[in-house]
Amino acid sequence: MSKLSLLLIVVASAATVSGQDIAELERRNGFKELKLGLHIDSVSGEKLLKKEFKEQGEFPASLYTVEGADYETIGEIAINRVEIKTYKDLVYQIHVVTDKDPRLMKALESVYGGADYDLKKETYFWKGQTLILKFKSFSRNQLEMIYSSYPIHNMMRTDKGKKVEDIAEDF
Repeated sequence: MSKLSLLLIVVASAATVSGQDIAELERRNGFKELKLGLHIDSVSGEKLLKKEFKEQGEFPASLYTVEGADYETIGEIAINRVEIKTYKDLVYQIHVVTDKDPRLMKALESVYGGADYDLKKETYFWKGQTLILKFKSFSRNQLEMIYSSYPIHNMMRTDKGKKVEDIAEDF
């Protein structure tokens, strides 16, 4: 009986620690001062519009590069570029490309806990209620982190549904 109780305590504490790690991902809600859901005018640093495009071929979006002193390094690891995507001027994706360094994965795991791994896409990821962080190799010498917002993706789908309703009402 005592071994079973000890096992239950260990399993419960492991689940609690894992939940706290994802809570940290939710609390941070992005990379440094770049937060998912933030209005483009509130983004710190120099923003350069790279292009306007259709996300998934449907949703009007904008791609910006962000530059500034805060976005040059993560500790000692050089950041090669930071890009954000916006929908209706709200940040829904943050893309960070860094030099390849194994310390980056260790740092992410120390903050967010162990990652899940998608074998097909060769991607590590941490998934919260409102966002997902994907981490993978970008090129031979670079790594990438992609933060994506679920609420804004849901907003896109809702807006698509409204467009269909508007068309249906126009008959």
